[in-house]
Amino acid sequence: MSTDARLVVISNRVAVPKARGAAGAQGGLAGALHSALKDRQGLWFGWSGEQSESGRTGNISTQTSDDVTTATIDLSERDIQEYYNGYANSTLWPLFHYRLDLAKFERETAKGYERVNERFAELVASLIEPDDIVWVHDYHLVPLGERLRSRGCKNRIGFFLHIPWPATRLFVSLPYHERLVRTMLHYDLVGFQTQEWLESFLHYCRGELGAEVDEESGSVTLEGRTTIARAYSIGIDWEHFSRLGETGTARQAQQRLMSSTRRRTAMIGVDRLDYSKGLPERLDGISRFFDKYPERVRDLVFVQIAPPSREDVESYQVIRATLEQKTGQINGARSEVDVVPVRYVNRGYSHEELFGFFRAAKIGLVTPLRDGMNLVAKEYIAAQDPEDPGVLILSQFAGAAAQLQDAVLVNPHSPDDLAHAIRVALDMPLEERKERYEKLIGTVRDDNVQNWTETFLRDLDNVPH
Repeated sequence: MSTDARLVVISNRVAVPKARGAAGAQGGLAGALHSALKDRQGLWFGWSGEQSESGRTGNISTQTSDDVTTATIDLSERDIQEYYNGYANSTLWPLFHYRLDLAKFERETAKGYERVNERFAELVASLIEPDDIVWVHDYHLVPLGERLRSRGCKNRIGFFLHIPWPATRLFVSLPYHERLVRTMLHYDLVGFQTQEWLESFLHYCRGELGAEVDEESGSVTLEGRTTIARAYSIGIDWEHFSRLGETGTARQAQQRLMSSTRRRTAMIGVDRLDYSKGLPERLDGISRFFDKYPERVRDLVFVQIAPPSREDVESYQVIRATLEQKTGQINGARSEVDVVPVRYVNRGYSHEELFGFFRAAKIGLVTPLRDGMNLVAKEYIAAQDPEDPGVLILSQFAGAAAQLQDAVLVNPHSPDDLAHAIRVALDMPLEERKERYEKLIGTVRDDNVQNWTETFLRDLDNVPH
């Protein structure tokens, strides 16, 4: 198979050039894929993010820009509610993030998920040419490869899961869990963010499906068909992100934060408003820190940037109210007329502004309860001044922890552990900060998003087919 084959990427959302908001909504995915699509004059297919005016899902809208063609469809209101807000984000997302207590198992939303995957397959199949390489992304579209195969698609098809894969005992609580995994075994190559998620998947395939599993090669053979499963840790676009620091917008944002904190150390968190990010637990840790060291309220100011997401899902409305309450309690107990210890900002910022905020903050607080990777941790490191770097406090349950061992690793469920880590970071001498930074920056620079894309596609090109 030639590496000149056209690349077809299929994901829930598409970064359409005229709608840059879509790129931001996908985190690192848009930047990761654009250059690969451009190199192969590729096609990117998915949902536009819009609701269909006709009330029906369908009608492909295409446009080509910079050698990349985007093909998008609008979804009906029913499909948005059942496939997206329902099964994808109220069933799979909480379950895969170990929140069985929040997962809703409803037959109608499961049917909607199957229906939209079938519709995606029906529409994109007509756009796929015989020599194309197809790359499907994330939990919204797990069954899509099997749906394409049922339509006679014989292309090489890869799948990458951007979120964690749960432990087997947790995953089997999903109705029809076996059916879902069997659809994954119609892909030629399946990728996970970390070795831990990969091992959980292989454990399930061996124990629950009785598949023949070769741990060394990652091959999973069931009923005469073999799929390769491997770990590919996603990174940031190092060169692009580094250049943002040279912009006036980044410098202005850095100055804004530094001047507003007035000799206090700024500690920053930047997360989507999502229960997997551990935001209430983070505030409990900060509260515990100020309980233990009340005099340090004049040394530290915490800035939490949390743009809203999935506002139609009830659990997200609850978390927003919880954060506002906890922020108010800390500030009510600890504020002075000239000191407010926690700033909670419920809006998003550009990547240039975030670079400036990261550079100004001497502590980065990234403490998800469970995360596939977490690129904010890597962006924080990338934004630091090598001569005076900040300290990254990182959850041991983020996928990034496997690579970023020289961060201050914490258990985000423990307020005492978080409080201790904040004190360690606040008092860390420059020599140790630089030593940790040198090790961390090497990983962030070398394991970048281009390497991730190239490695996955090279393996997909070369997998026996």
